[in-house]
Amino acid sequence: MGIIGGIMVPHPPLIIPDVGKGGEKVVEDTIRAYEKAADFVAALRPETIVLSSPHSVMYSDYIHISPGDSAGGDMRQFGAPKTGMLVDYDVSLRNRIEELCNEFSFPAGTEGERNPELDHGTMVPLYFILQKYKDFKLIRTGISGVSLADHYHFGMLISRAADDLNKRVVYVGSGDLSHKLQESGPYGFDAKGPEYDEKIMKVMGSGDFASLLEFDTHLLDKAAECGHRSFCIMAGAFDRKTLKIEALCHQDVTGVGYGVCTYKCTGEDKERAFLDKWYEKKVMKLDKERSAEDAYVTLARNTIENYIKNGTIIEKPLNLPEEMLKRKAGTFVSLHKDGDLRGCIGTISPVRGCIADEIISNAISASVRDPRFSPVRPEELPFLEYSVDVLSDTESISSPDELDVKRYGVIVTKGNRRGLLLPNLEGVDTVSEQIDIARRKAGIAPDEEGVELERFEVVRHCPKEGL
Repeated sequence: MGIIGGIMVPHPPLIIPDVGKGGEKVVEDTIRAYEKAADFVAALRPETIVLSSPHSVMYSDYIHISPGDSAGGDMRQFGAPKTGMLVDYDVSLRNRIEELCNEFSFPAGTEGERNPELDHGTMVPLYFILQKYKDFKLIRTGISGVSLADHYHFGMLISRAADDLNKRVVYVGSGDLSHKLQESGPYGFDAKGPEYDEKIMKVMGSGDFASLLEFDTHLLDKAAECGHRSFCIMAGAFDRKTLKIEALCHQDVTGVGYGVCTYKCTGEDKERAFLDKWYEKKVMKLDKERSAEDAYVTLARNTIENYIKNGTIIEKPLNLPEEMLKRKAGTFVSLHKDGDLRGCIGTISPVRGCIADEIISNAISASVRDPRFSPVRPEELPFLEYSVDVLSDTESISSPDELDVKRYGVIVTKGNRRGLLLPNLEGVDTVSEQIDIARRKAGIAPDEEGVELERFEVVRHCPKEGL
């Protein structure tokens, strides 16, 4: 049996009558679609519902699965304390999922629970399902800062665990769409909001899950989407399966997008192995990029690959360009994986004997010492992209008007707090955004005065620029 179907649903508390108190009528189309989706789940009669919620426990590098035998919650934070539920967890299936995660060295499991209570991203879907069907156990997962491809892989592990235990499982991908669809909405408007909603509904309504992995993460951020990673996990659970899909509704009347789709598994199709095909395409792209590397990027990559595989620091090659061996400069080494930053460490001014030594030191730090990320794992190495920035000397400036987000990096300083942001970064389009990010990195509040600004230029070594 295994995964037999699923639903994609939003989770606005408003649509629960005790919360909406009549206001839910504005999204009446969504409510009717939700009820149809709940009927769909009831007709499948699952033993277990696996539900991913963006409002469960979330870590940057680990997908959390709720532990324990059961959990409850209510809607008191939304003014409806009498609307609540208690559900039992499927311990055996959860244990098998965790075993597979350990077997594949996948960063997911039951560690790190901060709050055992059900979140509203879980309770809103269950509110509608429980009115139609109660004979199931639950597995609740969160989402993470890991890549879209990793979320998809996690869904594949869930599907395999369901197959291993011969369980009838329905997947619930809980998540709103863009939160920036209207100026009058809670988060205002961004043109990327409608763009995301149109694109995600087309993908989820057609089952073209290969495209789901190709979304630009900067589009996701600008659109302030909620459920994309939840949908990626569900898509992974459907890997290699043929589907009967019905797109029931898409509304954006509140400034937030709500989409409802149902998915019934009808057979197997090896051609729908989307993650395998995505990785094949990715490896071909990276192989092409690496053939265009210059000495700066090759040194960073070789340093990291050797350090992660062997735990040793490579000897500095003697056949490097003269500038790398004789000139001193600050450098930054950046790693990306699947379009997302995976590590970035650097020096504003030189602390080593030459640029080559600077790159070797900063490459190791970027791969294992960036406090924002867990250390790079050996299995990630084939999928990493590298760039090296060599910095010019910094110069003080008196006004943001002297900055250019494409040409200059910025350093923001107040006292002993200092934040740096490199120039020409994807998703950073204005000087004000650049300064705001540098302020946050330094721990300087937006309204703090007496801030000093410096600018610098870089020479960026990145094989993609040569293709």
